[in-house]
Amino acid sequence: MSMILQFRMLSDENDNFVRDYEVMYDMTLLDFHRFILESLDYEDCMASFFTADSHWQPLREFTSLDMGAPDGEDAPVPMEKVLVAQVIRNNRDRLVYQFDMISERAYYLELTGAKEADPHFEYPRVAFENAPAPDQFDPDAVGADEGSIFEEMMGDFNEFDGDDNYDDEY
Repeated sequence: MSMILQFRMLSDENDNFVRDYEVMYDMTLLDFHRFILESLDYEDCMASFFTADSHWQPLREFTSLDMGAPDGEDAPVPMEKVLVAQVIRNNRDRLVYQFDMISERAYYLELTGAKEADPHFEYPRVAFENAPAPDQFDPDAVGADEGSIFEEMMGDFNEFDGDDNYDDEY
């Protein structure tokens, strides 16, 4: 039986956006990239995965296109040459998935578990999803922050906006 890696993906553009992915440990990063695009209903694009430290700071880069960079410790590596299991080894290991190279927009993936493949499921798969994905091309598009926890919580305080009759002195 094969091992499945479980990832939780979050966005800094929509507080409620969550995707839980289950992928085969021997899947290439390029196949994972393609699956993410498909699951978010995004068009094909140039992207990079980065391994990340505990503060989400990018470390090693893996690109969707072979940049022809000379081999070296800091040179980007083509996604097609790397398996997910080669860059993720421990629970809570992190990846930054940069899908917009110009605006540096990204998703944040954290390994949340590993398990044996369930014969009732096809992999890769989306195991859980919440809230729509931010627009691929326009971070300010209508609905990009739809359902934001911040907006929901602060909505109760909007009744004071523009009310000059409110007196906070006793």
